[in-house]
Amino acid sequence: MKQKLLLYFFAFIVSMSAYAQQTITGKVTDDEDGGELPGVNILEKGTANGTVTDISGNFTLKVSENATLILSYVGYATQEVSVNGRTNLEIKMSTDVTELTEVVVVGYGTQKKEDATGAVAAVSSKDFNKGVMASPQDLIKGRISGVQITNAGGAPGSQSTIRIRGGSSLTASNDPLIVVDGVPLSNEDISGVRNPLSLINPNDIASVSVLKDASATAIYGARASNGVLIITTKRGREGRGMNINYSGNVSLYTIPKTIDVYSGDEYRALVQSRVESGRTPASALDLLGDANTDWQDEIFDTAIGTEHNVSVTGAAKNLPYRASVGYTNQDGILKTTNFERTTVSVGVDPSLLDDHLKVNLNLKGALTKNRFAEEGAIGSAITFDPSQSPYDPTSQYGGYFYWRSPEDGSRIALAPSNPLALIEQRNDQADVNRYILNGQVEYKFHFLPELSAHVNVALDKSDTDGGVTIPETASFDVNQTLGDGRRSSYTGETKNELLEYYMKYKKELPSISSNIEVLGGYSWQHFYRESSNFAKAYLDETVKDSLRIDKSENFLISFYGRLNYTFKDKYLFTATVRRDGSSRFAKDNQFGTFISGALAWKIKEESFLKDVDVLSDLKLRIGYGETGQENVGPSYPAIPTVTISNGLARYQFGNTFYNTIRYNGYDANLKWEETVTYNAGIDFGFLDGRISGSLDYYFRKTNDLLNEIPIPIGTNFTNEILTNVGNLENQGFELGLNAVVINKEPFRWDFGFNLTRNVNKITKLISVDDPNYIGDFTGGIGGAKGNNIQIHREGQPASSFFVYEQVYDNQGKPIEGAYVDQNEDGVINDKDRIIRENPAPKVYMGFSSNFSYKKFTLGFNARMNLGNYVYNNIASQYATYTNIYSTQGFLNNVSPEVTRSGFNQPRYFSSFYIENASFFRMDNVTLGYDVGRVVSDKIRMNLNFTVQNVFVITDYEGLDPEISNGIDNNIYPRPRTFLLGVNINFQK
Repeated sequence: MKQKLLLYFFAFIVSMSAYAQQTITGKVTDDEDGGELPGVNILEKGTANGTVTDISGNFTLKVSENATLILSYVGYATQEVSVNGRTNLEIKMSTDVTELTEVVVVGYGTQKKEDATGAVAAVSSKDFNKGVMASPQDLIKGRISGVQITNAGGAPGSQSTIRIRGGSSLTASNDPLIVVDGVPLSNEDISGVRNPLSLINPNDIASVSVLKDASATAIYGARASNGVLIITTKRGREGRGMNINYSGNVSLYTIPKTIDVYSGDEYRALVQSRVESGRTPASALDLLGDANTDWQDEIFDTAIGTEHNVSVTGAAKNLPYRASVGYTNQDGILKTTNFERTTVSVGVDPSLLDDHLKVNLNLKGALTKNRFAEEGAIGSAITFDPSQSPYDPTSQYGGYFYWRSPEDGSRIALAPSNPLALIEQRNDQADVNRYILNGQVEYKFHFLPELSAHVNVALDKSDTDGGVTIPETASFDVNQTLGDGRRSSYTGETKNELLEYYMKYKKELPSISSNIEVLGGYSWQHFYRESSNFAKAYLDETVKDSLRIDKSENFLISFYGRLNYTFKDKYLFTATVRRDGSSRFAKDNQFGTFISGALAWKIKEESFLKDVDVLSDLKLRIGYGETGQENVGPSYPAIPTVTISNGLARYQFGNTFYNTIRYNGYDANLKWEETVTYNAGIDFGFLDGRISGSLDYYFRKTNDLLNEIPIPIGTNFTNEILTNVGNLENQGFELGLNAVVINKEPFRWDFGFNLTRNVNKITKLISVDDPNYIGDFTGGIGGAKGNNIQIHREGQPASSFFVYEQVYDNQGKPIEGAYVDQNEDGVINDKDRIIRENPAPKVYMGFSSNFSYKKFTLGFNARMNLGNYVYNNIASQYATYTNIYSTQGFLNNVSPEVTRSGFNQPRYFSSFYIENASFFRMDNVTLGYDVGRVVSDKIRMNLNFTVQNVFVITDYEGLDPEISNGIDNNIYPRPRTFLLGVNINFQK
């Protein structure tokens, strides 16, 4: 009996030790901003034992020693955490991948992603690209299918070309409409700044939504033919304590690659061999210097940049707020280039009358100082004689070497300019201030809360003050009319005013298993621009280029409506209509009406799929829509206007000079371009959303294409006018995939992939059949003034390369001047030029991946273009032997590329220079470390190290294969950037 009692007692002790309990404490925070998360559900796995976090994100719970906790919170990924004997836990929760785009911003509101009938994509701040992001578009580069973003070059704050599903126009704008916190921006350039979007601080942005098909964009009507980017900035949130965040970084910009040219010694040997062979006059030897100057090394340098951002976010009772200040100072790798920006952003969102009245007040301001380098120095550095020193003590032009005439020592006007002098003797600066003010009011009627009224008032204003100073000792600015040197000044003002009112009715109808939302509104927008400029010689107070003031304005008024209807939460229908009136057109053509409709079917909700656990989402979408185009360049293209000459183009009567007047061409019947889009798509998800994506096919056709056509000789107008003629098509498919490959504490791996195939074709270009009509030439090239290498032609993609087909010998070497006689008439002329590829990639892809392990994260973003072609204008200009010596008395360097062609004379139109520029680019790699709590429990720190423009894999022989217009000519190199950053978060 005693033995049995001892056995029972021993078994009891063992069982109790197995279920020994301990009290643990912990804190749960947001892994992005460190904010405390109240109300998080915490459950001990396999039991009913649990708790929730308090208002500060803290919790206390008794659990077994080997317990596993399950944490769940709305909008965040469910997470499992092993206790492993610990008594104090710090747990970070990540936003759920399936929740990131659950709610997307669409025109005039938000919508659940699962209820969207159009092609809509969204990227939140958590998934933005990392590194130095001077402009908002850099945040989503390579992230969304159908969206191609190409930087114009490596200058700080440089312009970008954004294309959504290709371009829909030839001469009008192909840029998407950009909407910031409900304010549609003008896509016109702002003088004194490289990129108007760089005036918006990317650190203030919470999400970017992209509306791609017409069923999604038609609510914006006349300005939405090229898609819509909706930018939403960060806001304060109720129920959260005050949060102060600081983020800063220091960046080092290096030059990954320069154009290959001959060194001084190599160049002297080349000239000597040319003289000895009799192909270059002996007088060339007398022009050689004894230096070894790398001119590209003289004008480029490693650069430094810094960035600081401070934000305060919180809520005072029912008044959420967020305020931020940002400062960026970035030097460019081309000497003297600089971009300095100070931004301020304030957002206040009071809620009154028991949440029936909601107000959103926004202020965004940016003060920028830009220093522009003379980018012509890049081309000059490639071709300037490397045997010459940059400086000459005997020079009358500031001590810089210049090419002088052997006869009298005067400057040779046709000779290239000293690249270093172009950089150092030019001071081109501009100050640009921009602010965006808007207030949005939403009132839900007390007697009918399903009905709400919305008012949006906004002002987007910018002011520019800039000028260029060049001393009289600059050899490159000798002007007989103006005088030596230059002092010029320019100002600019742009203004975008918005008044918008709409009402929305949203009602659930459970009796008929339906939801309905009806929206109707009115919009008025006014665009105003003013500019002035003048110039005078550096030492002369007389204004030689007289003061010129240009003013213009245009208006856009709109009426719009939308219906969203859902039946049984499975069948969805959207219909949109918008009528726009633009002052750009004559009276009879000012208004256009644009409609769209879309259907969606949630197949997953059907009984035959509802219980299929592996499938978490399956939705079919089809849509049709019409959009317009009114951004046609000139403010008044449909009415008679005149242009008054400046001070350099006057006519003399006696001793008085008079300005001349030139009549501009116009078409009184000018009307809208109209784009029709058909879209069919499938959204899918597997394994509770761990794998999700979409597949879309689209067809877009632009009718009444705006195009510049020749007008008869003898009229008083300019040579061409803008009119409606022609059609253009784009069709293709898009695939987007996101996957949580591994999600097992403490390791997580996310992966994203997107692919786009777009085919562009012009189907009509002129109004009559003309067998002699070749097409519209475009794509001007350097080295051959007035010549174009591209063409718009019926049946071909826009901006196709138009060249002579090069003939090669048996060794595969091009035969100089030998081209295929396509029509076999014995004469080589324009009729023998052929279409040879185009700049647009046949397929482009984006890749993103993020790994996290305990406190470490590692992520990368990459892009690939396949089938894009580039005209190597650097080689066609500088890789010919006759370029070495000029009878004027100067020498030019050449690229060793000349040995590949062997050309003596420039052969600008040879197909030899059309190169496949397919590439794979690793955009950035980021390593992050969460230091955790420092100094106190309320302060948290993260460190990160990023490399941007890590490497490029390509067969292209030039500097960079990624060129938006396909003509490689004098591009500012994209730097390789090394960035060390810190993020410090204080939660009060």
